[in-house]
Amino acid sequence: MYAIVEIGGKQFKVQKDQTLYVPRLDAAIGDSVTVDRVLLVGGNGSTQVGAPVVDGASVTLDVLDHVKGDKIIVFKKKRRKGYRVKNGHRQPYTRIAITDLATGGTKKSSKKKAEAEPATESAE
Repeated sequence: MYAIVEIGGKQFKVQKDQTLYVPRLDAAIGDSVTVDRVLLVGGNGSTQVGAPVVDGASVTLDVLDHVKGDKIIVFKKKRRKGYRVKNGHRQPYTRIAITDLATGGTKKSSKKKAEAEPATESAE
């Protein structure tokens, strides 16, 4: 089973027992965080697509570590003027582990309901 969740304004495809890096979360190391912005839940031959989120679905994750990404060098220069500026930037990330995917129950398809009720009207 997998889910597509929104964490820190970005979308991630996650599975149980997966470890990944996300934008920095405001949680202490070792904390358990529940994310309810689940956009899609799939697997086992069925897929639930949210509008915009799947009702009752949630993902539980553990915060493993807070790290910084690789350094990005920003170099600015204006020719013939002697203007040069060199800056560096390291983006903060949080390493998380997915511990649980909760789907929140099954949802019946509206397609079957539409087929069961024929839309016949008599014009009198």
